[in-house]
Amino acid sequence: MTNEAPGLNTNVPQTARIWNYWLGGKDNFDVDRQVGDDILQVLPNMVLLARSTRGFLKRAVHHLAADLGVRQFLDIGTGLPTADNTHQVAQEAAPTSRVVYVDNDPLVLAHARALLTSSDEGKTAYLHADLRDPEKILADAAATLDFDKPIALLLMGILGHVTDYDEARSLVQRLMSALPSGSYLMLYDATNVVDPAAAEAIEIWNRSAEPPYVLRSPQQLEGFFEGLEILPPGIVSCPLWHAPSSEIGEAAELDEFGGVGRKP
Repeated sequence: MTNEAPGLNTNVPQTARIWNYWLGGKDNFDVDRQVGDDILQVLPNMVLLARSTRGFLKRAVHHLAADLGVRQFLDIGTGLPTADNTHQVAQEAAPTSRVVYVDNDPLVLAHARALLTSSDEGKTAYLHADLRDPEKILADAAATLDFDKPIALLLMGILGHVTDYDEARSLVQRLMSALPSGSYLMLYDATNVVDPAAAEAIEIWNRSAEPPYVLRSPQQLEGFFEGLEILPPGIVSCPLWHAPSSEIGEAAELDEFGGVGRKP
């Protein structure tokens, strides 16, 4: 007998579990912690970097829900449940918010019930699907989301796993083309412009963990927003995107850049 989720391989390090480890979670295994520790040896601020991306998600989702009136969110590449999940942030600001989570990791599927809590007024759903099949995602998400009203598409740290840049841009375009005017794209990914050690950390990752990952420049990340109106302050290091006034002057640039764009 085994308690593992179907398709779960605990012998190969996986993205969601390694990030869970860096974020202080418990849903990870020895192989994940080993790779996580190896990367920390060459990139000691990796834990800070991981937490900065969670802070970016929290601030951006809150801004969309509280300030821009967005009530629907499609979060692809969800990862394992942690603090301040998308639906919690959105529904705290706007209880009627609807959130669809999407991931292809069997361990995320096993923990999906933690993502399915919701305010009474809102709704959450989970789809076990792959970013590379956007038409299936869109079709299944329509059971929860109204595609006649604006939707925020979240691609948080996932496009680097689509190592061909043209393919990654095509996937974003196929998803955004199905969303109505007034929808938003919100993403971050790892970059190669702040700390040279980031390249060595990715080499360790790609030797040891699945799926592979590629670093991209901020200019390449901006390319994902073609045809969209990028909100201020643009594509910037995650700690600097709408940083709270208490952190101004304290936040340092890290090799995770993100931004938010509006579909006209």
